[in-house]
Amino acid sequence: MLYEMIGVVRPGRLSEVKEIAKTAGRIVLDQRGVVRGVTNWGTFLLPKPAKKLQTTHHEGHHFIMRFDASPKTQHSLRRTMSLDPRLIRYSIVKMGVKFEEIKDVEGVAKFREGQ
Repeated sequence: MLYEMIGVVRPGRLSEVKEIAKTAGRIVLDQRGVVRGVTNWGTFLLPKPAKKLQTTHHEGHHFIMRFDASPKTQHSLRRTMSLDPRLIRYSIVKMGVKFEEIKDVEGVAKFREGQ
């Protein structure tokens, strides 16, 4: 199944974003999944303030990771990401199951259509 993970990391160091993306990718690869691509969207304002560990965040560094994996892998990824204090928010969305639905999906997730 094809999944897309959208992660919002507290702003500051790009190394934290890279480390979280590497951790997520390693979980997928260790359980025989395939990472199609990771896209860095950069830092921008959140739609509404988010609280994490007694801190209110107004902006976050966004990244997207598209991967093919089993539902068990996706649950393992959710469990690990929920425990990381550097991650403000994340979401994992199933993009498709059948080959016809996912064959043309690129690894790069564009922020706006014009880019």
